[in-house]
Amino acid sequence: MSAYTASSLKAELNERGWRLTPQRETILQVFQNLPKNEHLSAEDLYTLLQNQGENISLSTIYRTLKLLSRMGVLRELELAEGHKHYEINKPYPHHHHHLICVRCNKTIEFKSDSILKVGTKTAKKEGYHLLDCQLTIHAICPRCQRALLPL
Repeated sequence: MSAYTASSLKAELNERGWRLTPQRETILQVFQNLPKNEHLSAEDLYTLLQNQGENISLSTIYRTLKLLSRMGVLRELELAEGHKHYEINKPYPHHHHHLICVRCNKTIEFKSDSILKVGTKTAKKEGYHLLDCQLTIHAICPRCQRALLPL
């Protein structure tokens, strides 16, 4: 899978009977320009767009994030309980996984070729087209472990 451009996203949306609206293009651009290792929730995206003078409703943002995730353009991440975040779904070798502290939500990204190989092999075996393969590990970081220890 290659990185999406506005024209390639437009072509894929048209193929599925949808349009590349200005709102969808704006949201794609935000994710393409995010600094490395940064993720956005729908609410974060809404605030960022409001601060940029964009008037895109929160419901449009939710629908667009869900659509772009289903298409494999974005990765939907469950980084904290009940809070979904999103990032651009970059192809290998930028593919990564997440280690998350369940107490402070500190998130570490890491790479693992073996996880991607298992995901690719399993999808291929079952006749699926792989859009994303991610592992999220929920744990307690060393700092939070120390805070939990009795004095």
